[in-house]
Amino acid sequence: MPVYSERLWVPLWWWPVGLFVTGLLAAEIHMGAPGIRAWLPYVLLLPVPIWALLWMSRHRVEVAPVANPDGTPSGTLELRADRAHLPVTYVARAAAVPTSAKSAALGRQLDPAAFVQHRPWIGPLVLLVLDDADDPVPYWLVSTRKPEQVLAALGVPSAS
Repeated sequence: MPVYSERLWVPLWWWPVGLFVTGLLAAEIHMGAPGIRAWLPYVLLLPVPIWALLWMSRHRVEVAPVANPDGTPSGTLELRADRAHLPVTYVARAAAVPTSAKSAALGRQLDPAAFVQHRPWIGPLVLLVLDDADDPVPYWLVSTRKPEQVLAALGVPSAS
């Protein structure tokens, strides 16, 4: 059972725009022709933006207990960013990265070995600096709408 869970949905205004553009394309193919060309473009093209927007919204950020080998939850929490898992025991320090500092965090200051799960439509990030000698990844940068809640769920105080 997750302590914190968030699905990174695309913005709501993308839905009518995607459907409008697809409807316009279907109307161009239709162009007043009778028969199968009258309805087939709409039937075939309108599911495409729905599928694409749902596929882009599939990402999830969770904080949940680590599962023991027998499937029972242990006392240790972990951050789950899609299929990647990070136990909180490996986090040395953490910080919430506001939207105003996002371009700097993802720009020239970004370490190429860092784990990044960035979604352009999500403003803030969470930065988790690792303390694991066996892991070549120095830190994680994960998009989330509520970084303070993620850090609170992990039990890691924010450095900012």
